[in-house]
Amino acid sequence: MASSSGAMQTDVFQMGPGTLSISRADLHRPIQAKVRERCRKLLPEAQHGVMLLKGGGPFNLYSTDMEGIFRQESYFHYLFGVEDEDFYGALDLRDGRTMLFMPRLTEAYAVWMGEIKGPKFYQQLYSVDAVHYADELASVLKSLRPPALHMLHGKNTDSGTTTEEASFKGIEDFSIERDTAFAALTESRVIKTPEELRIMQYANDIASAAHVEVMRKCRPQRMEYHMESTFLGSCYAEGGCRHAPYTPICASGPNCAVLHYGHAGAPNNREIQNGDMMLQDMGCEYYSYDSDITCSFPACGRFTEDQKMVYNAVLDAHISVIAAMEPGVSWPDMHMLAERCILSGLKAAGVVTGDIEEMLEKRIGALFMPHGLGHMLGIDTHDVGGYGPGLPERIDKPGLRSLRTARVLEPGMVITVEPGCYFNPCLLQPALKNAEQAPFLVKERVLSLMDFGGVRLEDDVIVTETGSQSMTNVPRSVRDVEAVMAGAPWPRD
Repeated sequence: MASSSGAMQTDVFQMGPGTLSISRADLHRPIQAKVRERCRKLLPEAQHGVMLLKGGGPFNLYSTDMEGIFRQESYFHYLFGVEDEDFYGALDLRDGRTMLFMPRLTEAYAVWMGEIKGPKFYQQLYSVDAVHYADELASVLKSLRPPALHMLHGKNTDSGTTTEEASFKGIEDFSIERDTAFAALTESRVIKTPEELRIMQYANDIASAAHVEVMRKCRPQRMEYHMESTFLGSCYAEGGCRHAPYTPICASGPNCAVLHYGHAGAPNNREIQNGDMMLQDMGCEYYSYDSDITCSFPACGRFTEDQKMVYNAVLDAHISVIAAMEPGVSWPDMHMLAERCILSGLKAAGVVTGDIEEMLEKRIGALFMPHGLGHMLGIDTHDVGGYGPGLPERIDKPGLRSLRTARVLEPGMVITVEPGCYFNPCLLQPALKNAEQAPFLVKERVLSLMDFGGVRLEDDVIVTETGSQSMTNVPRSVRDVEAVMAGAPWPRD
């Protein structure tokens, strides 16, 4: 890609013609400046040292010599954009200089893996101030005389897993500080830069088009995995998106009530039946930034009355939440709004009965939507920053405890809006026998829908200065879904 001066840019990531072009300098330098500024505010000036992160390395499949496809560690990718294995990265908090430390490869690497490139190549490719070899880490850092090395050390609030801390020969000669880097990087990742949003919009555009292709290819007597392969093939062929950021969920019929269907024990291998609802939760990834979209539709292309009833209840929740989102709004309040809409739709159809507010208090909504309304999205599907010091704590009630954040919305956040309504026997059968819950459930109607499965609708939404903006562009109304499945163009314009 040529720069404005006519010279070739050497820091560009692009998968091929027609795919999104990303200047690493344009993306990562503002991020590095933001992280540096946040660290400097958290630390006394005398402790402004060097932040050091360890990138990811190869991993073997069990005891074999086969390696999985490498994906960079998320914090390291966020700060440096390095796609290679076994790198270290440093950010000097005093002057903003960036350095990478690369592995010193053997001659055999060139035979098996390709040309061995030197520090100058990687300095230009990753747009950093200097590149050294990893075995020079101690000597280079000593020459900088940092008052401290700020190491990435913290626990992911979704997985409970702790980040891997950088280590190297000679580390005992340095003062180590472990609290600041994780706090600064995590909170910085919550608010996306304009360039990050541009990449996420691209991932949404590619995934949205792939979901439409799935709708058009779906028909009874095909297998669920045909939908998965259609989606993945479209994202890779049309958008250069090689990776799926999570296991695709391509559920039909009763499987739609299984929240994380599609795993190895249930590998999207049911034959689609004529009366089935379909629930397709799939996203793609570009330059490690994710999309996460769910569409639900009838396998035969036409909604039954019950399918339309459940779908419209979820659609009402979906539209209402996006319309209500703006800075200062509490995310748990949005979850409750979604429940209120779904319960209202079910009540109008005679599935539940009683006062809606009392149902909310008794957590009847969690019987139909046991998961949280949505989650942060970015380099990780369940992106970081949902909970932490000084933030609202998890609410220990059914449904609400599954929320991956209880934060107040801020401009620049990206969060999924994914209300759902499911008829899961594991939840509803016991509820029909529960003295507190059963009076709100119309038993005959609930039992008649026990094999229905469920509906989920998911968009990826930016919180703007004045409201919200969805990045997702798929058919949502009953009319549009049926039209697209019958061959109508999408988008309509």
